[in-house]
Amino acid sequence: MKHISNPVSLHAARSSALHAAQTAAALAVALLITTLGQEAQAQPQDTAATLSEVTVSASGLQLGSDDMATPVSVLEGDELVRRREGTLGETLNSEPGIQSSHFGAGASRPVIRGMDGPRVQVLSDGSQVQDASTVSPDHAVVAEPLLARQVEVLRGPSALIHGGGAIGGVVNVLDDKIPTAIPQKGYEGSAELRLGSAASEKTGAVQLTGGAGNLAVHVEGLARDAGDYRVGSGWEGGRKVPGSFNRTDAGSLGLSWIGDQGYLGVAYTRQTAKYGLPGHNHSFEGCHAHGDHLHCGSHDGHDHAEDDHGHGAEDVPVVDLRSERWDVRGELRNPFTGFSALRLRAGVTDYQHSEVADGVVATTFRNKAHDVRVELQHAPLAGWRGVFGVQATQRKFSAEGEEAYVQPTETRRTGLFLLEEYQWQQWRFAAALRHERQTVDALNTGLSNSHNGTSASLSAVWKFTPGYALSASWTQARRMPTAEELYAQGLHLATSTYERGNPNLTPETAQSFDLALRKTAGDTTFGVSVFHNRVKDYIYGCTLDALDGLQLLQYSQADATFTGLEAQVRQRLTRNLGVTLFGDVVRAKLDAGGDLPRIPAARAGLRLDANWQAWDGQVEWVQMARQNRVADFETPTPGYGMLNLGVTYNSRLAGGTPWQLYVKGNNLTDRLGYAHTSFIKNAAPLMGRNITVGVKVSF
Repeated sequence: MKHISNPVSLHAARSSALHAAQTAAALAVALLITTLGQEAQAQPQDTAATLSEVTVSASGLQLGSDDMATPVSVLEGDELVRRREGTLGETLNSEPGIQSSHFGAGASRPVIRGMDGPRVQVLSDGSQVQDASTVSPDHAVVAEPLLARQVEVLRGPSALIHGGGAIGGVVNVLDDKIPTAIPQKGYEGSAELRLGSAASEKTGAVQLTGGAGNLAVHVEGLARDAGDYRVGSGWEGGRKVPGSFNRTDAGSLGLSWIGDQGYLGVAYTRQTAKYGLPGHNHSFEGCHAHGDHLHCGSHDGHDHAEDDHGHGAEDVPVVDLRSERWDVRGELRNPFTGFSALRLRAGVTDYQHSEVADGVVATTFRNKAHDVRVELQHAPLAGWRGVFGVQATQRKFSAEGEEAYVQPTETRRTGLFLLEEYQWQQWRFAAALRHERQTVDALNTGLSNSHNGTSASLSAVWKFTPGYALSASWTQARRMPTAEELYAQGLHLATSTYERGNPNLTPETAQSFDLALRKTAGDTTFGVSVFHNRVKDYIYGCTLDALDGLQLLQYSQADATFTGLEAQVRQRLTRNLGVTLFGDVVRAKLDAGGDLPRIPAARAGLRLDANWQAWDGQVEWVQMARQNRVADFETPTPGYGMLNLGVTYNSRLAGGTPWQLYVKGNNLTDRLGYAHTSFIKNAAPLMGRNITVGVKVSF
């Protein structure tokens, strides 16, 4: 329930909750250090400690994808190499049920089953990624796909333990910045170089881990230089999208103490980026709202959409981004009697980006945040395996300058969670519970909003015959409004909107049902999933008025329903050849009538894959349907088809060092396409024909 709290009692309550989480983290660190230190004393100094690699995934219980009772997508190995792009959203764009928000080349978030923003939580190996990407789609996600070893997308009970607000799902980016094992030969690493044609992209990445005894060090770095990209043929705006360049540098240094029972490590990561904001329109700067209508002082009643709102490449603002992050990760196996693992995840982030127009800083966004998570996994108890823990997050966000449409806010959130699984014969059951308390303070006005939310989920998977699995899940999740939804007020030129928050928003409640059938063995394999999500008091940006392309967006609440299907089937034709048919669709509408904005269009595709000796390849055609189910003041988006090709060659150097050469071609027919999920779909169409060539050496 929303209420305005007494500042003294509120501060005491939230400080107590935050202190409890921090105390738990301190105790976890102390226990890890003590136990690992005792191991080191008991171990001869000339004997190297070894630890088999520990995979800590967002599932909570480190289950394989075939054992998950809820939908999961995993990109790793050669498949991840083929799919990686410059942003996380574009990397996951071709996964079933996932599309990209697409904001030029510098920023894009995953859109899962029609949901994006704060409903999709992005993690860095289990810890929240603290940037400003949930505030606006033109803000980049500070997670680098080319430095990831695995990317997971989860929904249902496993997603619930990371936050009740993750109604859409959780994206967990696994990396190696904190070593969890001593390399067998003392060192290991990789180096990669790739070139892309559509944006003259040049990207290089290197990773190196070395260690001896109980200590391991990891260093990694990446540099990307991509210019404005070419679009498909026939765009009336020209051949390239002005301001669609992306220049990124990232580096990380990590250190771990590793013993037979676990590890404890710390890493520092710094990322800088400069990218353009296509479609940014300065001529709206004098516009404001009169009630539920827009008024622009420079307008005289005539349509100036073409005369006044045009802009050239020199007018495109540039985002100058800097993010510094400290991570602490640790795991201790068998810490107490009856418990199999104690895990710690903590992160401290100092994020800032400035939007620079004509060489002058127009607006600066800052986000200083920290996240602490401690979880304890118990040994099987009457057949049940489970994990429970506490998580605390604090986020101080501010914006200063011309587009400071969100006043400075401080958000504190504390959560308690529990996940349990039980296996009986061919059945596996899962249940999750999470309770959260959130407080959002508007620092300049003294307003304070507090909400509580309890979320729960149940699921079951039945392996009724070898190679087949039928699963079902139910989730009731509570998502609390964000600071932007509560307190936004002003022009947001990047999305051509005037945004108004609503401090009276209440938590939204989602009732989600998911039914899936999978076949994982034999010449024919498939997976099909249907879902139905009913969201009470769904929070969305309702467009009340539009003027020459500028929209008046009011954060509002209404009941909404999301229904959809994801499916793919693969038939092995020969030992080296297979064909896959895949597709997804989501229908999102308001229960009172009308459609929600920027919902992905239906999609279908056909893929042929082949392998021969050291060669692997695939060719696919993806057809995007026309999206004509649109919200008020929204325009339909035409469909398009794209032809994609990928070839990989794996070999070894004379000394046995493995290396890989890959070539991929996207949109080979150079079709013009628009992303309906994008605020700037007409100003920044999708990339045209692009040939990427890369080489990767692992040592």
